[in-house]
Amino acid sequence: MTTVDNPAAAGPLPSLDDLHARQLFLLASAGRLAKVVHVLVELRIADLVGDGVRTAEDLAAATGTHPDALLRVLRAAASVGVFAEGPDRAFSGTPVSDALRADNPRGLLPLVKYNHLDLTWKPYERIMHSVRTGEPAFDQVHGRSFFEHLENEPESGAFFERFMMHFSRVIVGRELPGYRLHRFSRIADLGGGDGWFIAQVLLANPAGTGVLMDLPRVASSAPPVLAEHGVADRVTVVPGDFFTDPIPGGCDAYLFKGVLHNWSDEDVRRVLRRVRAAIGDSGARLLVWDQVVAAGNVWDHAKFLDIDMLVLFGGRERTLAEWRTLFAEAGFALTTTAASRWSMLECVPA
Repeated sequence: MTTVDNPAAAGPLPSLDDLHARQLFLLASAGRLAKVVHVLVELRIADLVGDGVRTAEDLAAATGTHPDALLRVLRAAASVGVFAEGPDRAFSGTPVSDALRADNPRGLLPLVKYNHLDLTWKPYERIMHSVRTGEPAFDQVHGRSFFEHLENEPESGAFFERFMMHFSRVIVGRELPGYRLHRFSRIADLGGGDGWFIAQVLLANPAGTGVLMDLPRVASSAPPVLAEHGVADRVTVVPGDFFTDPIPGGCDAYLFKGVLHNWSDEDVRRVLRRVRAAIGDSGARLLVWDQVVAAGNVWDHAKFLDIDMLVLFGGRERTLAEWRTLFAEAGFALTTTAASRWSMLECVPA
């Protein structure tokens, strides 16, 4: 008889008071905890609590839920820092729950909603398919690729664009000032979304102009955003697919922001070679603003986002060495790297 057949033969089980056992328990139970947080988001509990104190009964009355059931959910959430439980079944906010408030412009509310869509949650139930084959489980679950699905499901496509725009605004506000994009007189923002980013770049460079290229359904949202920021007359909007349509010429910088990680190495090489052809002998720069996977056994958000790329998109996050190799294969040489979680990788034609 093995220890698997007779667990007692392996000795006593570790106590959940033990730090490492508790860490493993939380990891193994992360799916349950994620659903608890999702329930709180759907019920807008963080907004209802706000800066005050609310009892479980108050919150249940406000949300049309069962008081005791909601208490149990709140209690579990509070045990890991999402809300704080006080006396008399009352709960108050914490810095973690504040990140779930709708009035927090830097919050993570859109992330929780995105992670619990059938669009993104169900493929994770088939993650073993991705691990065994290297292919995105999304395609197996939904019958087509992620971006094909968005093109055919307008509601999903609109939500995804809003989700990406939210995080673009959060990240850009923190990182953009350090990148000196005012050096360039005309920047092409490839996969530029609704134009908010190129607008921020041009507001910091009154003499500059830009080109925004994105799929037609996305690019159509750009003109009002550009007009709102007063730069519509300085941006040429080009509806198109950078895999198949001509890459705009005449720019001294070509930028991909949070785009290339969605694609396989083969696809990225193909796109970058098309950009290299558009640059010709002009000496224009290639700018790739993406996460770079940290070396070593350290916490790194990119290592977990990389699993999203595996399961959902068929893309990947990359180490600096992997980026350098891709650039070289497409005819570029990496020259500078801005050191932060989101790195601006600057390249020149090789």
